[in-house]
Amino acid sequence: MSQEHPITPEAVGSAETAALEAIAAAADAAALKQVRSAHLGEGSALATLNASMRDVPNDQKKAAGQLIGQARGRVNQAFAAREAEVAAAEAAERLEAERVDVTAFHARERSGARHPLTMLRDRVSDIFMGMGWDIVDGPELESEWYNFDSLNFDADHPARALQDTFFVDPVDRHLLMRTHTSPLQMRSLLERGAPLYVLAPGRTYRTDELDATHTPVFTQFEGIAIDRDLSMAHLRGTLEHFARQMFGDEAKIRLRNNYFPFTEPSAEMDIWHPLAKGGPRWIEWGGCGMVHPNVLRAAGLDPEEFRGFAFGMGVERTLMFRNDLTDMHDIVEGDVRFSEQFGMVI
Repeated sequence: MSQEHPITPEAVGSAETAALEAIAAAADAAALKQVRSAHLGEGSALATLNASMRDVPNDQKKAAGQLIGQARGRVNQAFAAREAEVAAAEAAERLEAERVDVTAFHARERSGARHPLTMLRDRVSDIFMGMGWDIVDGPELESEWYNFDSLNFDADHPARALQDTFFVDPVDRHLLMRTHTSPLQMRSLLERGAPLYVLAPGRTYRTDELDATHTPVFTQFEGIAIDRDLSMAHLRGTLEHFARQMFGDEAKIRLRNNYFPFTEPSAEMDIWHPLAKGGPRWIEWGGCGMVHPNVLRAAGLDPEEFRGFAFGMGVERTLMFRNDLTDMHDIVEGDVRFSEQFGMVI
C-alpha cells in the first residue's frame, strides 16, 4: 500500500492555477513584483510543495518531482512572458508621453530685449575703450567729500541743498546718493594717480519730479583725462571724434563759455546733429572743460606738472535726441514693447 504525501495533482494544480491567474492580472511592474514574492518565492505554495519532497517515498519521488517541476516551469514561463509584456507596455507609454509632434506650431515665448539705455551706455564705453580709456565703476551711495568738496564745490553751493540732493539720514554722516558720476574721477585719481584716462558711466540721483524730460534717477557718462601738456585742443578733438562715432561723419561740436566748479575754463557743448528729425540742427549735449587746479590738488597732484580735461553727458538725453524720443516715461517705465523697437543694436 502506497504512502500518502502532500504533492498531489490537485494540490499542485491549485497552486499553479492561483499563480497563473495572479500573473495574468498583474498590470504593471510593481504588481508583478508582488506576484513573484507570493507565488514564486520561498514562501509560495509551489515552493512549499517542492520542499515536501523529502516526505515522498522513494518509489514515488520521480512522479512527484515531475509533477511539481512541470508546474513550476509553466509558472516561470508565464511570469517571464507577462514581465516582457508589461515592460513593453510601460515603454510604449513613456514614448507616447514624450512624443513630440514636429509638425505642430511652436508657441514662442517673448524673450524681451535689452534696454536701449544699456545698449547706448555700452556703445559709449566701446568707443572710449577703442581710444585706450578705462571704464570705471563705483558706489552710488557716496560721501559728501567725493561728491562735492573734492570737486571744488563751495560750502554754500545750491547743489548741496536738501531740495536738490538726496542726503541719507542722519545728515551729519555726510552721505548722499551721488548727484553725478564725477566722484569716480577723484576716486580714480587717488587710486591710480596720473597719467589717467577713464570713463565713468552709471546711475545718478537728484530730487527731480518724473515728467516728460526729467527723472530722479538717471544715467550719466563722465570722462577725465589727466596727463602732461593736455589742452582744450585735446578736449575738443576727443569730443569731436566721439560725436562722429555716435552720430556719423557729418557730426561736429561747438563749445560755449559756461561755469562749473570743477573745471576752468568751462564750456557747454553743443552737437550738430545731422540726422535730427525736422532737419540738421545744434543740440545742447553736455558740459566740459579743463580740470580745475583745486581738483588736482585735492588728488595730490601738482597743477604745474599735470593738466587735464573732463566732460559729462546724460545717457537718457542722448538717447532721446538721438532716437527722436519725446517722453521720459517711455524710457523709465520698463515696458518691453518700448525696448523691442530698438532690437539688439542701436
